[in-house]
Amino acid sequence: MNKERIFQILLAPHFSEKASIVADKNGQFVFKVALSATKLEIKKAVEQLFDVKVDSVQTLRVNGKRKQFGRVQGKQSDWKKAYVSLQEGQDIDFLAVEQG
Repeated sequence: MNKERIFQILLAPHFSEKASIVADKNGQFVFKVALSATKLEIKKAVEQLFDVKVDSVQTLRVNGKRKQFGRVQGKQSDWKKAYVSLQEGQDIDFLAVEQG
């Protein structure tokens, strides 16, 4: 898998209060991924980009919220997130990843 496809699959790490709790308790990392990405693609992308061994991947589709802008109603886009569990002794350092 080439770097371009990896960055098409893994859009960004997802940082939230729940994501930090899950990371501390279960050793899972949360990523915002492409809607078309499969679990196998996500696993391979994380393994290649961060040089770690992935144990399992759980995905979740998040529906976009409806918003009101004055008189105009709008809807935020749907998105997908992936909970990635690493094998024992593995860890991801987001600051050490090389760009490009």
